[in-house]
Amino acid sequence: MKKLAMLFGAGALALAFTAAQAQAQARIRGTITAFDGKVLSVKTREGDDVRIRLADHFGVRAAQAASLADIKPGDFVGPASRRMPDGSLVAISLQVFPAALRGVVPEGQMAWDLEPGSLMTNATVAGVMSASNGRELTLEYKGGAQKVLVPEGAPIFTTVPGDAALLVPGAYLFTIARREADGSFSAARVTVSKDGVRPAN
Repeated sequence: MKKLAMLFGAGALALAFTAAQAQAQARIRGTITAFDGKVLSVKTREGDDVRIRLADHFGVRAAQAASLADIKPGDFVGPASRRMPDGSLVAISLQVFPAALRGVVPEGQMAWDLEPGSLMTNATVAGVMSASNGRELTLEYKGGAQKVLVPEGAPIFTTVPGDAALLVPGAYLFTIARREADGSFSAARVTVSKDGVRPAN
C-alpha cells in the first residue's frame, strides 16, 4: 500500500510538472517593432505589446515558401488543421520541417491555437493522394495516424537558417517563449518572415 501511494504521488508530481511547463510556455505571433540586440519588442496578433529577452546564443530560422508538389512520403510535416462537421481534418497551414528537426520537434497530435479549436499534427507523411481541391496526406506518428486534406491555396512553408539581421521592425515572428515569474518572456529561438513569406503556424 505504501509503495502504491508512493507511485501515485510520483505520478501526481509528474502531471503537475507537465502542467506547470505548459503554463510557462506561450506561443507568440506578431510583428517586430524593435530589437536592441538582446530584447525583441513585438506587437502580437492580439494587439498586445510584449518584450522577449533572447538567449545569449539564440537561433533564428527564416520562413521559406513551399508547395504541395514539394511534399512526399517520408517528409516530416506539421499541418495546423480545423476539424470539419464530418470529423475530417482540413489544413489551415502546413509546415515542412527540415530533416534536422526530426526528433527535435515533438511528434504527435495536440491542441493548437492558430484559430479556436485547431489542431497540430507533427508526423511523417506515409502517403499522398490527389483530391478534388488539393491533396490528402496520410500522416503517421508514434501511437497514431491521421488523414489531413491540404487544400489548394493553404499556406505552406519550410524554414531555413537565418540570423539576427532578419529581426527588423515590420518582420513577422513566431516563437514559443517561456513566461517568466515576473510576467516577461524569454526565448532561445524564433522563426521570422523573409521575402514576404511568413511563418503561418
